[in-house]
Amino acid sequence: MIESAFPEAISHPWVRRVLGPLFALWLLYGPLFAGAHAVGKLGWPGTLLALALALIAGFGCLLALWRRWRRWVVPLLVVSGACALGLHALVPYSGFAFVFLIPWMAMFLAPPRQAVAVGLLDALGVLATGTIVGLPFEQNGWSAVGVVFQILFAAIARQLVEARQQALATAQARSREAVLAERTRMAREIHDILAHSLSAQIVHLEGARLLLERDGDKAAVLDRVDRAGGLARGALEEAQRAVEALRGDELPLAEQLDRLAGEFQAAVGSACKVTVTGSPKLVPEARLAVVRTAQEALTNVRKHAPRSRVELTLRDDGEWCELEVRNEGGSPGELVDSGQGYGLIGMRERAELIGGVLEAGVEGEGFLVRLRVPA
Repeated sequence: MIESAFPEAISHPWVRRVLGPLFALWLLYGPLFAGAHAVGKLGWPGTLLALALALIAGFGCLLALWRRWRRWVVPLLVVSGACALGLHALVPYSGFAFVFLIPWMAMFLAPPRQAVAVGLLDALGVLATGTIVGLPFEQNGWSAVGVVFQILFAAIARQLVEARQQALATAQARSREAVLAERTRMAREIHDILAHSLSAQIVHLEGARLLLERDGDKAAVLDRVDRAGGLARGALEEAQRAVEALRGDELPLAEQLDRLAGEFQAAVGSACKVTVTGSPKLVPEARLAVVRTAQEALTNVRKHAPRSRVELTLRDDGEWCELEVRNEGGSPGELVDSGQGYGLIGMRERAELIGGVLEAGVEGEGFLVRLRVPA
């Protein structure tokens, strides 16, 4: 029960194991101290009264720790404080085991304002009780000051605990965000690789099927199948390159664009011109965004306008790196539809995550995809 009382304040198991027995010993010390001092001054009737007050004060503290009584924390601590002050009135200082404990319990179990109110009420009670029983003003005043210091120390301890909890919560939230971001990144990688390779394989296999249905040339059918197999092998290589990119080991950017252009030409037979201006220096995330945007744009061209001419241009002006994938000769209606799928959404998300901008739309008789990322 004691260990479950401070789940928000004390999280380390060793701290709980140490504080639990200490708290129990402190509650036991209170009645023993009160009884021992009451025997010699009040006799047995007074001693029984002192023990009763001490037991009520300790039982109230224990109930305040119990979760089921958590809503009654303030009244329970007030009752315990009143009993402790009663002990102080019977035998001076005999109830201080509870007097100095109550501000700490209030600070960790009650809302801050109510905790401060309970602590101040405890200090005023000490001052008033000592005045009534005739204790020296200096001793009485220092006792009240001691209770006030307990309030301050408990408030500082609560602030430290809450700061630690907030830091842990922030770290956990950042960890969850990092996991989600990595999952999103891997989802884009899987989509880009599959969309780039499987769409081309489907085109070749569909062509082979049509040729077989029409009793086409066997050599043409085998050529289509060979191309599909080559694309499958290329997809495997692309997956391996994606793993290398995730590890930070990848080919130069210009070489990657040339490879994409070569794969496009091999798949559809149309020319794809690559122009690189400057020496782009990009962080890994930006490099990956450029490659995947070029890959997705070529995939869209291959699906919707395979006979069009394609120009792939990469420019670097020192501050921004701009990629343009432009094709001409396709049908405007098909080209408009090509920009509405998941691929374009993924390209925009990539650009936004690294502070870039992606534009895509019909331009003249073709379609233009433009990506700008910080250099």
